[in-house]
Parts: sequence; structure tokens; C-alpha cells
Amino acid sequence: MSTGCIGSIIIGILAGAISSKIMHSKKYGCLGNLILGLVGALIGQQVFKLLEIQQKGCLGELVMAIVGSVLLIFIASKIRGKK
Repeated sequence: MSTGCIGSIIIGILAGAISSKIMHSKKYGCLGNLILGLVGALIGQQVFKLLEIQQKGCLGELVMAIVGSVLLIFIASKIRGKK
């Protein structure tokens, strides 16, 4: 099942907000969370594909986006040299 455009935006905002809470990072705002979540979803999709993990439904897409967003925040923090 694939979400539509509005569903992807909602999942992106939720994934960005949840991943920033998980990683205790700064607040990005609604637009920042959306971008973080959407880019994270692309990263998560590639990670899940490499690991041969299939996601199903909206909840699966949300988990995939959160995983990718957490990885994105982690990599960005390492590049910036923060703990």
C-alpha cells in the first residue's frame, strides 16, 4: 500500500518530529520535520531494501521513515562533530 501525497506529508512530519525526539536534537519546526522525514524516508527505504525488509501499510512507512531520519540526524551530528 502506498500513501498519497497528503499521507506522505503527514508521515514525513511525524517521522521528523519523532526522530528528533529520539535523537534529542534541536527543534526543526514543521517544515524542517517534513524535510527531515521525507529525506529520512528515502534513506530508510534504501536501508530496508538492502536488508530485504518489507514494510506494509502506513505504519510500516512511518517506521521506515523514522529509521532513515534517525540515521540522517546521527550522520549529520557526526559530520558537525557533536556528541
